[in-house]
Amino acid sequence: MTTRRAVIAGAAAAPLAAPHVLRAQRAHRWRMVTSWPRNLPGPGITAQRLADRITAMSGGRLTVELYAAGELVPAFEVMDAVGRGVAEMGHTAAVFWMGKAPVAAFFLAVPFGLTPLEHMAWIEHGGGRELWDELYADFGVKPFMAGNTGMSMGGWFRHEIRSAEDLKGLRWRMPGLGGELYAPFGIVQVSLPPGEILPALQSGAIDATEFAGPASDLALGFHKVAKYYYWPGIHEPNGTGEAIVDLGAWEKLDDELKAVVENACRAENAFALAESERANAAALKALVEEHGVELRRFPDDIVERARDHAKEVLARFDRPGIEGRIYRSYTAMLDGLGEWPRVSVAGFLEARYGKRC
Repeated sequence: MTTRRAVIAGAAAAPLAAPHVLRAQRAHRWRMVTSWPRNLPGPGITAQRLADRITAMSGGRLTVELYAAGELVPAFEVMDAVGRGVAEMGHTAAVFWMGKAPVAAFFLAVPFGLTPLEHMAWIEHGGGRELWDELYADFGVKPFMAGNTGMSMGGWFRHEIRSAEDLKGLRWRMPGLGGELYAPFGIVQVSLPPGEILPALQSGAIDATEFAGPASDLALGFHKVAKYYYWPGIHEPNGTGEAIVDLGAWEKLDDELKAVVENACRAENAFALAESERANAAALKALVEEHGVELRRFPDDIVERARDHAKEVLARFDRPGIEGRIYRSYTAMLDGLGEWPRVSVAGFLEARYGKRC
């Protein structure tokens, strides 16, 4: 009797198991749209590598095909395209969405804010992940850290900057909070997608620009027009590239494929940051030694005034709602670092070079 009941029970259960097997084998094809020129060193290469990682790690169950900026949608329309389901995935940067939600910039960088490793600590262990998900849910997408170009440089200029007065009236490609940081200096803030920056420099439509670290900047050719290259990048101390996934497409994935996407993004984020550290060092050397670029440090009066104004730029986010919660979480992370960055990284670099950096 026991055996007969077991057989009957097994037969009854069998039809329920089959659909589960079929669901587990379902294949998905995603389109990834990006804000970058195809294979741009830094974010463009990262985006392609991420698409390849997901395809390989899923064993082909989730195939991702990349479309560079302008091939399917313009660079600044990636968020809308993914949120509307025009594409299932995007690779872009949070600073481009400040028109929709100014506080989005916190998930890339804020002036005088978190460095790349510190930013990762905030997202992964300081509450940033949950706030990022909440903010982007209103746009119909789920975000992930998925690449990093490292610390940014201060900017490219046609003429030497000797004091804050030399910034007055400059048309400077400086999107996001960086533009607000430098507004008191009298700059004319300009926002352009990466692929349009060099033509604007060449035509004289802009006088100066920033983008990322030396590797991406070298590839975009800014040194052909502007020979003065300034540091530090106080406006953008981090270079997180974000992958965004349409929430509808995300929910169609089983848990295994969700884990593939999440861990492919994590792997690419760490891999790209390490790659950028090496590539930026080599590119900076090439810019100076092979292309005759003049490397300059921003004058002290610019840095000091900018540091004071940064507090005002960020304090406007200290208000009720999601913006205030993101601001307070971010600044809590920054404040919570305490003396550690100074006695660890800064202290070691001073010891290594035998002088204050």
